[in-house]
Amino acid sequence: MKPALRLLTLVVLLLATTLVPASARADNPIVQHVYTADPAPLVHNGRVYLYTGHDEDGSTYFTMKDWRVWSSEDMVNWTDHGSPMSVSTFSWASADAWAGQAIHRNGKFYWYVPVKERATGAMAIGVAVSDSPTGPFTDAIGRPLVKNGEIDPSVFIDDDGQAYLYWGNPRLAYVRLNADMISYSGGITYVPLTPAGFGTRTGNASRPTLYEEGPWIYKRNGLYYNVFAAECCGEFIAYSTAPSVTGPWTYRGTIMPRQGGSFTNHAGVIDFKGGSYFFYHNGALPGGSGYTRSVAVEKFTYNANGTIPTINMTAAGAPQIGTLNPYVRQEAETIAWGSGIETEPAGEGGMNVGFVENGDWIKVKGVAFGGGASSYSARVASGTGGGRIELRLGGATGTLVGTCTVPGTGGWQTWTTVTCPVSGATGTHDLYLRFTGGSGYLMNLNWWQFTPAAPGGNLLTNGTLESGTAGWTAFGGTVASSGTAHGGSQSLASTGRTASWNGPSQDVTGKLTNGKSYTTGVWVRSQTGTPDVRATLAVTAGGTTSYVALTPAATANTNGWTRLTGTATVSWTGTLTGARFYVETASGTDSFLMDDVSFE
Repeated sequence: MKPALRLLTLVVLLLATTLVPASARADNPIVQHVYTADPAPLVHNGRVYLYTGHDEDGSTYFTMKDWRVWSSEDMVNWTDHGSPMSVSTFSWASADAWAGQAIHRNGKFYWYVPVKERATGAMAIGVAVSDSPTGPFTDAIGRPLVKNGEIDPSVFIDDDGQAYLYWGNPRLAYVRLNADMISYSGGITYVPLTPAGFGTRTGNASRPTLYEEGPWIYKRNGLYYNVFAAECCGEFIAYSTAPSVTGPWTYRGTIMPRQGGSFTNHAGVIDFKGGSYFFYHNGALPGGSGYTRSVAVEKFTYNANGTIPTINMTAAGAPQIGTLNPYVRQEAETIAWGSGIETEPAGEGGMNVGFVENGDWIKVKGVAFGGGASSYSARVASGTGGGRIELRLGGATGTLVGTCTVPGTGGWQTWTTVTCPVSGATGTHDLYLRFTGGSGYLMNLNWWQFTPAAPGGNLLTNGTLESGTAGWTAFGGTVASSGTAHGGSQSLASTGRTASWNGPSQDVTGKLTNGKSYTTGVWVRSQTGTPDVRATLAVTAGGTTSYVALTPAATANTNGWTRLTGTATVSWTGTLTGARFYVETASGTDSFLMDDVSFE
């Protein structure tokens, strides 16, 4: 799918212009690097696990060979768990990994799916089992559970413990599952498809009601719901309710009208962390159609009487629940939106982001940096010469807070951990990992994690100097970016100095607390001569300016970097009207470089 995604950013921006505020970025569909269909959400242990089908790129029919699993705890950042099950999982099946649903019981996860039975050429429903919601899944019984043309299974466990398996197109049927979840008692019951129960279809004598396929059975506040795809083609989503899981059903109307570039639709409905969510699919991604679909989600609120409001497709998607913690390990394949990237199984387990090229990026939404981060670490591999990971806030070309250089590691699954300094990552922002480098594939990324800054955090903007001169001014002389860096790819050059106090500076007036101690760190390198360089704070209060030596002077050389460090207490009398951090020389006007500056 990678070539089509080259157009993705433009498409998203166009959608966002009409459907979400200009400051936001679209997050629907929720997966962008593969086509997904037929969503089946499951809430388990504080996460939503989403089971989907997988439309193959360029399909002109329902060409589906495997299923995929995703999960999220905030409804916007989704982790790719890969494909834990395929048609080949069922030795008796020949094709068609179509719409299914998974459920948890007895400490195991049971996934009911329709596939084509090799012996008959007809669709049948199989059941697979796993100890984990993300698999791998294995065939539970080695044969079909039910057969003779059945598709779109939906599984439900009632309050009394009785489990039911519904399915159906063109008929709607169910069986009562036994407690083992892999067998059933009694025969198949076919639900009467009456206009009162499922609405009236006109112009099709063989299908007098709106029911088409894709039932989704659940219970809420004592009421049973049957949400289904109605009146192909193209389908809309409708629903019926009943006092019992077996009926009688009463038609309640349309939930989601026909829209979205796919002639089919398929719904899944859950409650999660106090909200209600409606999953569906459409053809919204580049190359999308009725055979190359993508899963999306909307948050909604039930009406007071339990009815469901009309829900329209949006590019905004569901709002985020809480924030993401950057100070614990985060899988690289946890993504709100990705451009150009793909995923693959990682040799270290799980999945990794791969096939990364220059300009590709990943968005992670709502990252809570709090008081600030001091560094970023990433698990990386590269079979070529590597590249760089730019850490940006608010957009793929947003504020640069750090750059990590990724070396060649000798193989795409030969992993190493790289670390780089970070400055200016405070508060809560959307984080963009932007990949840069030469031509061809650059790197694989397995996981990442930030390290928090010391209490109080770095008071300087762009301390890593990776954002050029942003935040810095010349306190005499001139300042400019330099490609000779201590960390990352840039430093700051102080040239044209006509006095020893000339140098790069930042105003920190509103960031100081009277009587507090501050620790300073600066890496310096000479461009001319061997100057003694130091960091100083000019404090103006009560009409008087005093100078605080933040670090002792140290000699800077042209052949390497020297670190200035020191701790000083900053205090004043009267009203503070100005405070300026700057780097100077003890004497002379030699030019010097400065990088990775902290004042915290």
